Amino acid sequence: MLDALSKSVLEATKKDYKKRGRIDGKPQEGWLVMDYGDVVVHLFAPDMRAYYDLEELWSDGKVLLKVQ
Repeated sequence: MLDALSKSVLEATKKDYKKRGRIDGKPQEGWLVMDYGDVVVHLFAPDMRAYYDLEELWSDGKVLLKVQ
């Protein structure tokens, strides 16, 4: 599932961003971060999402989009 999501983000950003973003992590590892400068996309497997609990870390921030 993470592989499909990352490919979808790559396709969508090709249209809107001239420069290619930096990608760290692999779908098999359970976490990818895609950095486009103004936008940073984190893709987590459910177990990694629970482990890092970014919602608590950034609890004062505004959620723009949450996909389940």
